[in-house]
Amino acid sequence: MSTTANPYRGFRFPAEIINQAVWLYHCFSLSLREVELILAARGIVVSYETIREWGLRFGRTYANSLKRRRPKPGDKWFLDEVFVRIRGKLHYL
Repeated sequence: MSTTANPYRGFRFPAEIINQAVWLYHCFSLSLREVELILAARGIVVSYETIREWGLRFGRTYANSLKRRRPKPGDKWFLDEVFVRIRGKLHYL
């Protein structure tokens, strides 16, 4: 029986707070100090240096998941038919 070690074990803050900070930093391209202010507004006192360390340690998984969700070069959307309802009447474009 093999168990994987908890990567958040030994940290002062719970995993949800660490995930939120790293997610804010990577998804919205905020600065470390802006993430610190957002967390402070929610009552979580953490320094920007700690957020930087969390980003270095846990950020790669978030960055990889964001890259996977990005549209691929071969993804195309074709708009063949459009039906629009104007004043209750259906129009074909």
